[in-house]
Amino acid sequence: MLILGCPGSGKGTLSARVEKHFGIPIINAGDVLRWHIAHETDIGRQARDVIHNGQLMPDSIMMQLIGEKAISMGDHDWLLDGFPRTAGQADMLLQALHEQHTPLTLVVNLRVPESIILQRILERWTHIPSGRVYNLSYNPPQRPGLDDVTGEPLEKRDDDNPDTFKLRIDSFHAKTEPMIERLRSERCVYDPSRPLLVDLAGETSNAIWPKLRAAIEERCPHLVK
Repeated sequence: MLILGCPGSGKGTLSARVEKHFGIPIINAGDVLRWHIAHETDIGRQARDVIHNGQLMPDSIMMQLIGEKAISMGDHDWLLDGFPRTAGQADMLLQALHEQHTPLTLVVNLRVPESIILQRILERWTHIPSGRVYNLSYNPPQRPGLDDVTGEPLEKRDDDNPDTFKLRIDSFHAKTEPMIERLRSERCVYDPSRPLLVDLAGETSNAIWPKLRAAIEERCPHLVK
């Protein structure tokens, strides 16, 4: 399955809940890119400049990094967070999965008001090595400024500021929203009576989580505990 939504909509938080509740491994596009940035690979240096400017990585590079990982999972369950983000990426991913006879079962689109997201981003702190995310309002760390698991310092992501947020939102409207509309026309291969994409609305991850859990259990009954 895919989990989509505009920047800061809670994709990472909800993906972690899916992983914990259903045991589905996450392929996180942002974590893959941040690893390359931290290790200053060729792709990492390119990604650092692109992300700082609120832009998206070229489709071909993202497909190379993320798409191949998804395909390598075969017929095992997985959740892809942060990819695809353009219609071109979506077409490449759908085609590759079709050729592997492992089509998508579910695409979830998170709908959260942008004003709520901006406030959330300004209060967000991250444990960069693990990707664990905290929010000072509703999910604060047990000890201020420190990760609950390792005790290591939390950091602000470079793109967690109003200027970059506006750039990322503008890019989302220009490039990702058309992709979402493209996926909205797809039907679930395993049950053509159902649309592939489901919209889930709410102001917080806590409000969206019951809807997400119900959508997964309905579409993937083999995961119901």
